Amino acid sequence: MKSVQPTLTIHTQDRGQELGDLFGIFFEDLNHAADGGLYAELVRNRSFEFDPIDRAEYHALTAWEKIERGGGKAEIAVEDGFPLNPRNPHYVVIDIQSEGDGVGIMNLGFNSGIPVKRGETYLFSVYARREASFDEPVVVTIEGTDGSVHGEATIMVQSSEWTKYEAKLTAIDTDFSSRLVMVTKGKGKFYLDMVSLFPEKTFLNRPNGMREDIAALIADLKPKFMRFPGGCLIHDGSLNPDDRDSMYRWKNTLGDLAQRPARRNNWSYNQTLGLGYYEYFLFCEDIGAKPIPILPAGYNPHHKLIVPINELQPWIDDAFDLIEFANGDPSTEWGGIRTKLGHPEPFGLEYIGIGNEEVGEPFFERYAYFHKAIKEKYPDIQIINSSGPFAAGSEYDRGWKSARENKSDFVDEHYYQTPEWFLANYHRYDDFKAEDPKVFLGEYASWGNTYYNALVEAAFMTGLEKNAHAVGLACYAPMLCNVDYINWKPDMIWFNNHEVYGTANYYVQKLFMHHQGDQLLPIEANGFEEKQEIKAKPINGAFALGTDRCSFRFWDMKVVNNDTGETRELHGGSSAELSDTDEDRLNGTSIQTLELGESDWSNYTLSLKAQRMSGPKGFNLYFGKRDANNQLYWDFGGWQNQDSALCSSVNGRTSVLTQSIFNVESDKQYELTLEVSGRRIRAYIDNVLINDTEDKLPVIEPLYYSASYERSTGDVIVKVINVQENSVGAEIALTDLQQTSLTVEVYEMSGHALDDENTFESPERVSPKQKEFRTEGSGFQYDFPKHSITVFRVK
Repeated sequence: MKSVQPTLTIHTQDRGQELGDLFGIFFEDLNHAADGGLYAELVRNRSFEFDPIDRAEYHALTAWEKIERGGGKAEIAVEDGFPLNPRNPHYVVIDIQSEGDGVGIMNLGFNSGIPVKRGETYLFSVYARREASFDEPVVVTIEGTDGSVHGEATIMVQSSEWTKYEAKLTAIDTDFSSRLVMVTKGKGKFYLDMVSLFPEKTFLNRPNGMREDIAALIADLKPKFMRFPGGCLIHDGSLNPDDRDSMYRWKNTLGDLAQRPARRNNWSYNQTLGLGYYEYFLFCEDIGAKPIPILPAGYNPHHKLIVPINELQPWIDDAFDLIEFANGDPSTEWGGIRTKLGHPEPFGLEYIGIGNEEVGEPFFERYAYFHKAIKEKYPDIQIINSSGPFAAGSEYDRGWKSARENKSDFVDEHYYQTPEWFLANYHRYDDFKAEDPKVFLGEYASWGNTYYNALVEAAFMTGLEKNAHAVGLACYAPMLCNVDYINWKPDMIWFNNHEVYGTANYYVQKLFMHHQGDQLLPIEANGFEEKQEIKAKPINGAFALGTDRCSFRFWDMKVVNNDTGETRELHGGSSAELSDTDEDRLNGTSIQTLELGESDWSNYTLSLKAQRMSGPKGFNLYFGKRDANNQLYWDFGGWQNQDSALCSSVNGRTSVLTQSIFNVESDKQYELTLEVSGRRIRAYIDNVLINDTEDKLPVIEPLYYSASYERSTGDVIVKVINVQENSVGAEIALTDLQQTSLTVEVYEMSGHALDDENTFESPERVSPKQKEFRTEGSGFQYDFPKHSITVFRVK
């Protein structure tokens, strides 16, 4: 019997679901994404506001050093008695003891130093005043670590009042490890604040602008939207907007740079807020991305800080004012403020998010007030609700319940998982209902920046496209990482102080953004081999316990075969203690893990009793353990002692399968039960079911694919991903086309080892190749290489 030719049939005239603003980007200031990154300021700690509240080792002179030349002597201090601005109170005082050849101060910049390129101009500015010697120049230089001068300018500080001075320096050498130096002679005290150095060439030459190379790489993506400014930094802070460690309050980020307060960033560094809301809106406009700002809702889930309901109105007013700032006529209060900043035209805000991956009833109680008020005043604004940081569980369900009850426009889903999880959950959104709120997949990534990660993400993204009835917005996260200040990885774009590159994941995102299309087209697969289903392995193997910074005791540990009733005692039937406190570590008695035994059963119940003697969180119960990199575990009292989660580790990478809120109390005895049946897992605390999930295994499709129509060009776009170890040949058939011949542009990523990554040395090692061909008729044959990502644009 003749085999059927494998065929992908695209119905080109059967226009379906709108794809809208599906693929965009997410900016969060972590990994020094803003200061020392996208924000082009080259001076670190420019206003002497670094503080231990930001990071334990920070102080007001972090990144600064005293300069004494040719016998000069000076004392340097930081004061706040006569500030330039009360919101930015600190400034440096250089007390000249002996002038010598000059005394002053030097800034070390970010990374290896301040990068300058030969022939390029840099804009220096400073607020300064001095007590005496008004005729003595202040010499401003960009210097190498060997003292060589790369650029020089002179300013005259001729007032005892704060005055802004500006100068231009043109570099005569290229040096990525320079220093900014300010030196003067004379006598008396010399005061400095807001010391700044910007490249004259910023992105689109905007003042106070973006670093050109990073911004250009972002702009090249052509994202439909940008979500900003976070992230957990939205809600992690105090409730008072004037506090140094307040929640992120957008109004603090507007106006004169000198009066924007410094802020503790919850990723353990300082935020200058030089990149503020006005700059975010401008950047969105510059790159053609719709802005999606995210606001706090008066609840900090990290530290349980809660605004009383009767005090919530000012927070709601902040949302009103933001919408007016973005969209209001210049005659309105906040539209007028935008106009004074230089932008009389509205920014055209369409979306607003309330909260970031929130958990806990206090948030959802408050969300309802925001939603009702915003919809009444601004009915056309689309509001985004939250569903927590995990792909399933009680908080995820709570978020969706809130969204349905309030008729939210979107629900923000977040998950970072293994590549295997993404393949196993390819059909995640198939059964979501079109009448429900739409999904905003606001943060997602597989763990890694290899080609394999990008390949799997591309396969998953075709599923997002095909489920456009349910998924409205999606953005990979995080976007930016400075290699010398890593808080989190993977990341889409990596940079140092003078270089930048896009990862393999970046190029997948770029392909999908450039070739998204406007409407889905039906696509059918016929004649392909069956899906490659991995045989459902039982979850069996070793059992173990582990803890971190806690002390626990365990007893009555046993496992029962649910099929036969056979019972085995674990740990030899004896009780056990695990201790990993600081005191234990100091005296060398720390015990972090404890092996309990193993089983080859596939249907069993494990039970034990546990009690915490000391410590801030809980412990892990490992099961189905093959080795340290391949196992499942129950995270009992995880993160900030807020979770009960079931997790799966594959090749050293972990997926949180489901999560519920739970808090472990010291000295309380807990009865814990874990039921495993096939791939189904249930966890009980004191006989109450708290977690229920299935650890799905990947089912490999013969090909992953989607098709769309683009209105502006009339092009038909077809994406095909082959994750298999072998090539797959297929006929691409396009129905109902009038042309007798076709021009087909092809963008393909293939021929890469699965562990290939881009680097500074090879920034485009993993990136698409482009070609074009013509074909007679309304179809063509194509051989999809193993591990390939292919995009056809049929002209």
